[in-house]
Amino acid sequence: MTTTAAGGTGPNAVPLSARAVLWDMDGTLVDTEPYWIRAEYALVGRFGGTWSTEHAHALVGNDLLTTARYIRQHGGVDLAPETIVEELLDGVVAQVRQLVPWRPGARELLGMLADLQVPCALVTMSYRRLADAVVSQLPAGTFDVVVTGDVVDRGKPHPEPYLTAARHLAVDPRECVAIEDSPTGVASAVAAGMPVLGVEHLVPLPAGPGLHVVDTLTGLDVADLLRLGR
Repeated sequence: MTTTAAGGTGPNAVPLSARAVLWDMDGTLVDTEPYWIRAEYALVGRFGGTWSTEHAHALVGNDLLTTARYIRQHGGVDLAPETIVEELLDGVVAQVRQLVPWRPGARELLGMLADLQVPCALVTMSYRRLADAVVSQLPAGTFDVVVTGDVVDRGKPHPEPYLTAARHLAVDPRECVAIEDSPTGVASAVAAGMPVLGVEHLVPLPAGPGLHVVDTLTGLDVADLLRLGR
């Protein structure tokens, strides 16, 4: 007898392996990194500082207060880190409300997981108001759990964000699969005990245990994804 990911049976069922899929957002679900970079350049420019692609890429995957402290130090932005975060969010949320830049294959994969009744969580270091702007453009119930950077004490690369999501899903972290695009996010998920599907985007993903790297989510076999949880 073959068991589906949701616990059912049938001739086309997917073998039970991963019990949940946990998604990063920026750069993985949506291509918002250019939005963040645009907001960084605008903020640094207001204070007469200089910014670069190297600086911007160094921040990919970081929690927002770490990002703000970096911008304050390297961009000459004389504001409190908390204020820097809110100003960046203002810029990115405004852009998302005009256009949500979905990553190739992401919505299709979410749809297949929903059809199989595989629980999904969004695990992002962005704050709730940005996550809500993105999630509101998906079918209701797409994500069973949303964990954002403003509800955890320690952001990625610490495992807390992924462990928090697994706890709310009532699933053993080892029975989850995380989807990530940054070394910081990969480190967080691996530290939580999860196998990771890495989708390279702006920054390379160094090889390591527990990481399987693909070029795109387009055409990804959902059964192969779930088997990573074994």
